[in-house]
Amino acid sequence: MFATIRAISTYLPVQIENNSELIDARFMKKIGVNCRHICTKDEAAGDLAFNAAEKLFAEYNIDRHETDFILLCTQHPDHLGPHTSAHLQHRLGLKKSVGTMDISLGCSGYVYGLAVAKGLIETGLAKKILFITSSVYTKYINARDKATRPLFGDGATATWIDGGDKENLRAFVFGSDGSRFDKLIIPVGGSRHMPRDNPEIFSTDDSGNYRSNYEIFMDGMAITYFTLREVPPLVEKVLAAANLTRADLDYCIFHQANKFMMTYLRDKANLNDVPFHNDISATGNLVSGSVPLAIEQVVKNSGAEKLKCVMLAGFGVGLSWAGCIADLSGMWTRR
Repeated sequence: MFATIRAISTYLPVQIENNSELIDARFMKKIGVNCRHICTKDEAAGDLAFNAAEKLFAEYNIDRHETDFILLCTQHPDHLGPHTSAHLQHRLGLKKSVGTMDISLGCSGYVYGLAVAKGLIETGLAKKILFITSSVYTKYINARDKATRPLFGDGATATWIDGGDKENLRAFVFGSDGSRFDKLIIPVGGSRHMPRDNPEIFSTDDSGNYRSNYEIFMDGMAITYFTLREVPPLVEKVLAAANLTRADLDYCIFHQANKFMMTYLRDKANLNDVPFHNDISATGNLVSGSVPLAIEQVVKNSGAEKLKCVMLAGFGVGLSWAGCIADLSGMWTRR
């Protein structure tokens, strides 16, 4: 049996924040984000994950009791312990024999998670996997940080993965550059810098962006350079691993960072002749959820039957990156 993506559903919080209230029209056009869904102070990553899973079960008439493994990709678990996926097993009413595991990854997390799901299914350790991404980045971004706040939204995706008769996920390539771990970081909150030992300190940078050491710091220029340096070689490596050329690709679905970066990246990676998704106008960057959200949008607009050779890629916080080739033609139609 080979791991196969069957269905994807997305849950976005009800509350919407408009970028017109934060930045000027010129910057808004450059990043391609008009508005974003943001969670309330009482909503956690586990709540968004739960809603995405329930939506998946309902939209595709999936018997939840067939689930035998939950993978949850989030960098903001409900608690430092226990893992949030274990609580989801209970909240979703799943059997106790379900395996559960959190994956602490950001922008590259969906591709990494697909690799884990592939390993579980193709070694016979699991048959039907519920793979969830959940991002609540705005809870960690100051409303007065106008360099970062307009880019990110909150949301969760749920992907149903089971076995097929051909290799639908292949040519995985991974990479990491931990020397630049501090280019996208929340300085205080982990075991390195405990909150009780580090008072919250607010500061304003040279551009007037206001944040604390408890909130996300992103060096936007460094992240841009990283992306343009590492992703074009990633494209070449995935193509080589799959023994493909660009002409063989039906679509490219990459992590949706922002419109400017994706347009520039497409050109630098020589993908201008390949259908390429670039639209986060109403959601913003959903971190690990951006790739599955984009898959859902492309399948809705184009249908799945022609998406037999799709390059997926994620890149960002870590710094990390990953890519693969996916056959999405086996995805189901919503009932």
